[in-house]
Amino acid sequence: MNRPELELRLSLRLFFGGEKCFGPGPAALLEATDRLGSLRAAAAEANMAYSKAWTSLRSCEQALGIPLMERESGGRRGGGSRLTREGRALLEGYRALERRMAAEGARLLREFLPNPWEED
Repeated sequence: MNRPELELRLSLRLFFGGEKCFGPGPAALLEATDRLGSLRAAAAEANMAYSKAWTSLRSCEQALGIPLMERESGGRRGGGSRLTREGRALLEGYRALERRMAAEGARLLREFLPNPWEED
């Protein structure tokens, strides 16, 4: 009989001074903004109001004390957004930490809670 494998799912949230300052939502917004060149387009892709996306990232910036995006107002050239050096470093570090935690979590799961349905 083929039984499902026990798995671990982790969600990484960062806190600074006791306040949540970064997590999966802001990370996804930054990635989409980087790919699309626009926070408005990133919010639309995530089915999120632009104002909520803007408020979320602004809160992260205030909590961390660093700018995550550079914004250029619309007009003739259309405006847009791009990640700052600090924003890119935070996003890359966050994703690397997620990958490392997932790998280590999977190893620890096998060590401490081996799948009881596995056949020897």
